[in-house]
Amino acid sequence: MAAAAAAAAKIAPSMLSSDFANLASEAERMVRLGADWLHMDVMDGHFVPNLTIGAPVIESLRKHTKAYLDCHLMVTNPSDYVEAFGKAGASGFTFHIEVTRDNWKELIQSIKAKGMRPGVSLKPGTPVEDVFPLVEAETPVELVLVMTVEPGFGGQKFMPEMMDKVIPSKFFWGVRTLRKKYPSLDIEVDGGLGPSTIDVAASAGANCIVAGSSVFGAADPGQVISALRKSVEASQIKG
Repeated sequence: MAAAAAAAAKIAPSMLSSDFANLASEAERMVRLGADWLHMDVMDGHFVPNLTIGAPVIESLRKHTKAYLDCHLMVTNPSDYVEAFGKAGASGFTFHIEVTRDNWKELIQSIKAKGMRPGVSLKPGTPVEDVFPLVEAETPVELVLVMTVEPGFGGQKFMPEMMDKVIPSKFFWGVRTLRKKYPSLDIEVDGGLGPSTIDVAASAGANCIVAGSSVFGAADPGQVISALRKSVEASQIKG
């Protein structure tokens, strides 16, 4: 049997770190500089303390870009948002396992029915095993997002111990565990990723990289995007 193909590197600048007053031009700039996806952080002020954007912003941005809008919903009731985000033009809809343990099957089906790609995210303290059933379901999620910081605010520092969600440890399993178990799965990491921290995430098996302040705060954002991609691709070559 042939080995599963490696999941392609995807760099997703976090628009939470962009200039919100110029969101359309910021999106165009990121795509022009090599971004594969645009990561949209949706926070409800309840599941996480911060409050950011909703479907109307996604709908407005969609009018100005054909880019893949990678929406991460840090919300208490993600089912309430599926229809609106589908209509708005979201490409991916990633929900949190912590609030969907009883209804994830129906949620995944509704996300797909609205033309979006379903994903599941887990906070730093959540065992990675909790998402295995969602990846192995008859109608599975197509992406797992591992948070390396507590969700809710941009610009936080990377937590290297979260890459031990990667190796079985006393507290966490993680990215490496997921990659070994699911060779072709899109595995995304978010939180403090940049040129100085990318190698540990890439070597663990992450192929989708969310980066906010390290991209938007850089003198040369395109160079940062390129460096992130090269790290992922180099790690995949090493196997």
